[in-house]
Amino acid sequence: MVTMAVAGVSGRMGRMLVDRIDATEGATLAAVLERPGHDWIDADLGTALGGRPRGLVVGSDTDAALDAAEVLVDFTAPAATVAFAQAAARLGRGHVIGTTGFAPGDIEAIDAAAAAGATIVRAGNMSLGVNLLARVVEQVARALGEGFDIEIVEAHHRHKVDAPSGTALMLGEAAARGRGVSLDAVADRGRDGMTGARRPGAIGFAAIRGGDIVGEHEVMFAGEGETIALSHRATDRGLFARGAVRAALWAADRPAGHYDMMDVLGLN
Repeated sequence: MVTMAVAGVSGRMGRMLVDRIDATEGATLAAVLERPGHDWIDADLGTALGGRPRGLVVGSDTDAALDAAEVLVDFTAPAATVAFAQAAARLGRGHVIGTTGFAPGDIEAIDAAAAAGATIVRAGNMSLGVNLLARVVEQVARALGEGFDIEIVEAHHRHKVDAPSGTALMLGEAAARGRGVSLDAVADRGRDGMTGARRPGAIGFAAIRGGDIVGEHEVMFAGEGETIALSHRATDRGLFARGAVRAALWAADRPAGHYDMMDVLGLN
């Protein structure tokens, strides 16, 4: 039985993770976290969720949660995630990261935590379908070369705070790997006004925000006389919780390191 902790338990993803862990054979919820000062601190989780008491108190002490759990599952915010990764390194625990919107320095800190003893699984998207799409995008980009322009279009709900989405960037990284280049060197994240002609070899991004769109991503390979479009549409946020719990089960008996969903799915 793998013991798990959930960070940001009051949020939409936090609640879904609780339900998914409860429904998953071989997993058990051992601790739940919220930020200091949150209304749920010191409340029974079941009562806070509007149900019967379940004997699990919402806390804010990360080390105490990781003392009780083998793996922390985290869809919070970059600063909190970095702190969780550092705690996971101190205690030699697993850390599944679904958070997006990281700055380069955040990724460096997460890499350092993995090197210092944390078993980290981080992905811009925990979906099986999206990770399979990323592998296909890499292969298509490698096969087509720079004769085809790559554009990535993503759409999410009005409340999403980062753009491009973590999934769009993950797909961009896959395309860049296929071409043997760094995404940072070729990414074009915004066009407005007299931008001039498209840069050869650029990987473009466009972000749409509105309504309650769960997540839609399309990778276009536009050539002379033909366009290839690869796409994924999420209709249920529960798929991200399913993937994260699967990653947590996988991480529980892996050595320290920085992994992604490709490792979890056996695609690397």
